[in-house]
Amino acid sequence: MRRLAAASLAGTAVEFYDFFVYGTAAALVLGPLFFPTFSPVAGTLAAFGTFAIGFLSRPLGSVVFGHIGDRYGRRPVMFASLLLTGAATVAVGCVPSYATLGVAAPVLLLVLRFLQGLGLGGEWGGAVLLTAEHAPAHRRALWSSFPQVGPAVGFLLANGVMLALSAVLSDAQFREWGWRVPFWAAGLLAAGGLLLRSSLEETPQFRDLAETGTRANAPFVEVARDHWRLVLLTAGALAVGYAIFYAVSTWALAYGTERLGVSRTVMLVCIMAAVAVKGVATPFAAMLGDRYGRRPLCLAGCAAAALWMFPMVALLHTAQPLLMFLGFTGALLAFITMFAVVAAYLPELYEPRVRCTGAAVGYNLAGVLGGALTPIVATATANGAGAPWGVATYLTGIALLSLVCFALLPETLPRAVAEPVKESAAV
Repeated sequence: MRRLAAASLAGTAVEFYDFFVYGTAAALVLGPLFFPTFSPVAGTLAAFGTFAIGFLSRPLGSVVFGHIGDRYGRRPVMFASLLLTGAATVAVGCVPSYATLGVAAPVLLLVLRFLQGLGLGGEWGGAVLLTAEHAPAHRRALWSSFPQVGPAVGFLLANGVMLALSAVLSDAQFREWGWRVPFWAAGLLAAGGLLLRSSLEETPQFRDLAETGTRANAPFVEVARDHWRLVLLTAGALAVGYAIFYAVSTWALAYGTERLGVSRTVMLVCIMAAVAVKGVATPFAAMLGDRYGRRPLCLAGCAAAALWMFPMVALLHTAQPLLMFLGFTGALLAFITMFAVVAAYLPELYEPRVRCTGAAVGYNLAGVLGGALTPIVATATANGAGAPWGVATYLTGIALLSLVCFALLPETLPRAVAEPVKESAAV
């Protein structure tokens, strides 16, 4: 399990590094480089629009790679998705700016961001199921939480590289070529991730499906026909997690640097420190999920999020580093209280024959609802004078929506613990 958890964590870290480095670049430099004819606010909105395309393609990726995972195995998904996302990310770093290519530059950016999202849409399902289906039932949330630590590691890597480049390069150098370096580094990280995953074994549940001939012929058709309500509920339930994370990691970064006049370095440090706390807290929250159940943790996280959004915005508006850090940390702890257990919760909600497709589609639809729109809506609603209370209202509303959706979902812990544990060579 340690080897499986390490490989899953490393892979999701690399995939989310690729995804997050684009978000950071969108907040800092992509607007003026690829949309120079727009006003500063409109340029930022346009850059966040290309950022959103990655979320829109993630559900499609979950359908494509979910089909592969349910028909041919969880293991192939982990290789194909990582290869696609890594290649697209390296290519983003090679796209010339608007000054060189004209309108073709942002078009290429959109295409590559779409491919990034396509790969990431498959990554989560493959990585999570590889750990969840090998893990003993009474520790499934704990072992499945390690892929959920990957996004924090990927975020810290992406922003750490950006921070280091910001510190050693002038603004002109950073805008000219420095922002491209993190995208090029994705190639080396992807190669390392593929190497780590090369020795992993297929899961016991999928081997059983293959041996008994009970694999789904058309997994997405079955999910859409028999589990559509469950997909919509999980998408609505998880939307708040995406909204919180990208409000902190992407919108707040742009708002702090452009509107509050906080330096790029200070904003990155505040956000990175909060994300580090979130990463450390993840396995501890998952252990609570193994003890008390998945649904209670999710409901508690939603309630905490609903109560914290206005304080978070107030603390951000002070432009004081320590207060901003406290605001971000409170929001991300509410977020991880939910997301630490969903890697166990979502697979348990679906039967094994359509599990890769169902869990991944619900998870990635939530990204469209909560992640794609949040930076755009937040930037638009924060355009007036004074504190951006419209952003707090928007985030609180999503938290309440997710709370209702979680309340309508069943608990899976008693059923999960009652399942027989099947050992494999990978354990």
